[in-house]
Amino acid sequence: MNASRESVVHVVDDDASMRSALTRLLCISGYDTKEYASAGEFLVSEPDGRPGCVLLDLELGGPSGLDLQRALRRQAPDLPVVFMSGYGDVSRSVEAMKAGAVDFLIKPFERDALMHAVETAISLVQRKPPSSCADDVQSALSGREQVVLQGIAKGLRNKQIAAELGLCERTVKTCRAEIMRKFRATSLAELLRHTEKQTSGVTAQMS
Repeated sequence: MNASRESVVHVVDDDASMRSALTRLLCISGYDTKEYASAGEFLVSEPDGRPGCVLLDLELGGPSGLDLQRALRRQAPDLPVVFMSGYGDVSRSVEAMKAGAVDFLIKPFERDALMHAVETAISLVQRKPPSSCADDVQSALSGREQVVLQGIAKGLRNKQIAAELGLCERTVKTCRAEIMRKFRATSLAELLRHTEKQTSGVTAQMS
């Protein structure tokens, strides 16, 4: 095994004991880990920047693992996903794999199966060149700012974005102002023009 502290595994599971058990196994194998109890918690976290993957439970409370996978295809298309599930749901496992998941592990799974899936996922991202569609401004946005920007691009109001992300409206307003500042946009229309460029870049990358 050639695991390295230069890699990080993002463990997303609403079961605290499962998160702890997975973190112990991964740390023993040489991986840094970060734990998240929900899809929303992961989406508003600060970008890590290191090569890594997401170890994602399918049956999360609130937005599901599949919902998070769809969001990641827009927000972080180069971040590989390994799904976990306590149920052998064939239709959803097929949906996950078609959407680009690296592997689908059925709980309880063996340590070797976990390590193989994680190693495969991280090797994919280490071989992949950096995404060419992301510019300096987009990269400078925090995870929370990126998901707020996605809500703005969909035409949602501050109150709707706050409800969708589980944030207070004041926090969304602060994020919105910071996004405007970073893009040097003087109006919503100008900000949306920047957003359209980012969206078209991601769409071209996925097609």
